[in-house]
Amino acid sequence: MLRWLNLSLLVLYPVAWFAPMLRAGLLPLFGLSEISVITGLQSLWSSDVVLALLVTAFALFAPYLKTIGLALVQFGLLDARVKPALHVLGKLAMADIFLVALYITVIKGIGLATIETAWGLYLFSGCIVASLLIGMKTPTPAQD
Repeated sequence: MLRWLNLSLLVLYPVAWFAPMLRAGLLPLFGLSEISVITGLQSLWSSDVVLALLVTAFALFAPYLKTIGLALVQFGLLDARVKPALHVLGKLAMADIFLVALYITVIKGIGLATIETAWGLYLFSGCIVASLLIGMKTPTPAQD
């Protein structure tokens, strides 16, 4: 069961990256722009390349690599001794790193703003938490 839950994250992460996380706009009178992980990264690349590199690594690569690595361990294609390294990747993949960078981008670009959370924020956060839980529940060879 854990294997299939973990593999489902390989589909859910890309959905979460493109899903609207926030709706932001100037005052309630104007339309709100939807911000996703990808649109947030696009803004970062045009304003702060170093931060964009960090966020890309932590919000995209770390969680996906951890999920692939854990799947390889679960299917016996990778030695379980890499689990501590995967655990570190899971910690790097924490959603708050991306969210802080996203808020910085929003605040830089908008003075008086209206910000609403959207379903993508919950999906992305849920994927990160699910990945951490699956990693903790995956048995090591000594527990088999």
